[in-house]
Amino acid sequence: MNKKASATDDFDSLNVIYFIYQWWKQLTIVCLSAIVISSIVALTISDRYKSTVVLFPATTNSISNVLLSEVNTSKEDLLKFGEEEDAEQMIQILNSNEIRSRICEKYNLMKHYGINPNDKLKNTQLYDIYADNISFKLTEYMSVKIDVLDNDPKLAAEIANDIANLLDSVKIKIQHERALEALKIVERAYLNKKEDLETLNDSLKIINAHGIYDYESQSDRTVQEYNIAIAKGDQRAIKLLEEKLQIIAKYGSEYVLIRDNIILQGKVLSILKTKLEEAKVNANQVLSQKFVVSKAFPAEKKTYPVRWLIVLLSTLSTLFITLIIIIIFGKINKPEAK
Repeated sequence: MNKKASATDDFDSLNVIYFIYQWWKQLTIVCLSAIVISSIVALTISDRYKSTVVLFPATTNSISNVLLSEVNTSKEDLLKFGEEEDAEQMIQILNSNEIRSRICEKYNLMKHYGINPNDKLKNTQLYDIYADNISFKLTEYMSVKIDVLDNDPKLAAEIANDIANLLDSVKIKIQHERALEALKIVERAYLNKKEDLETLNDSLKIINAHGIYDYESQSDRTVQEYNIAIAKGDQRAIKLLEEKLQIIAKYGSEYVLIRDNIILQGKVLSILKTKLEEAKVNANQVLSQKFVVSKAFPAEKKTYPVRWLIVLLSTLSTLFITLIIIIIFGKINKPEAK
């Protein structure tokens, strides 16, 4: 028999059957042992139930921009689902330390997960188990899934729904802080502009006290009256009108400058007032940042573990490894052909 035939002889189908027949007692014992051990292990694994919340992000437009602005005509934006970028931002917020800390604290997950509160690595253990049991995924439809696994189906549903609710709380808090800063800036600009306008009006009143109320019409009318007085030779009227023309010449240009500035600043103040009203709406009103497609409910059927699958895979793996060991052992102890 040549070397090639002897090398493939062990893997011939008839030899394999004969090989298994030779070792059937040992293999049967191994299989039964694997079934018993894996069954015991599978039974020690606690059941875990999964609850899921599915939601879509809302658009990031401000309330004032959607509802109050005359420029923005996209009224449907208020009801429009967010895009992929909004969904990714949502996942980032869901993964935030604030949401994780509030959930861990509210449900006392350190105790629930059986973590020793005196352990130096207690937080690391808590966050690792939290990450294993709670996950956030972006679906192909640009929605976000919140999956929560726990051995208590009711608790799993409560945590999933609470995380969805905290999304609004955390995001609105972030936006509210920014909106308050914007409100302060606009309010300060509005008050400063209002003060400037009051100063201009006070200056205009001083000029009004000198008899200047409408430079253009007063100037034209006074010149006409002056020409008529000259034509009549009315010296008294001429003298009075000359004095009046001197006052108009002295304060007229300043009156025009202040008046035009008041008109301009009044327009700016009007714009700032609109901005202030919008900023107040953004700072004081809240709008949900999500559309909940389905809320979580307590699962009636466990998700993990699938005990029969654990037993099957463990038995097959053990059988395969045993066969490999027997083959190797047989090759080592097989006498070389001469």
